[in-house]
Amino acid sequence: MEEKKAMQLAIDKAREGIKNGNVVACEHNVVWKTTDITAHAEINAIRVACKNLNSIDLSGCTIFSTCEPCPMCFSACHWARIAKIVYGASIADAKIAGFHELSISNETMKELGSSEVEIVFGFMREENVQLFEEWKQKCGSKVY
Repeated sequence: MEEKKAMQLAIDKAREGIKNGNVVACEHNVVWKTTDITAHAEINAIRVACKNLNSIDLSGCTIFSTCEPCPMCFSACHWARIAKIVYGASIADAKIAGFHELSISNETMKELGSSEVEIVFGFMREENVQLFEEWKQKCGSKVY
């Protein structure tokens, strides 16, 4: 699947989730719904992918995220041997929107951990940053 189509699917899923009161990416982020702080979209997507492939090795896979994965999600991508992370908005964008993010970029984690994952950042950034505005309109100051 071409990268722009894959990212548009992530954006569309995020909008669907915002309408339903959830933060979502390619797979739904259900932190608020489940009161599970680890239920980020990337973690959920990795869980589903591992189940569907009947493997914990996702070598060759690409994960598309509307926002830069947090350190937990980046680590999960690394441990799953995901080949490529493509994201739109940055951790800094999430912080500006009021989310409680750690200021450790994927590039820094990659360098410090000697990870081989390829990172494509800022992909369709404006469209992804717009999701934060939609979130604020729908949910006000309720962030995590």
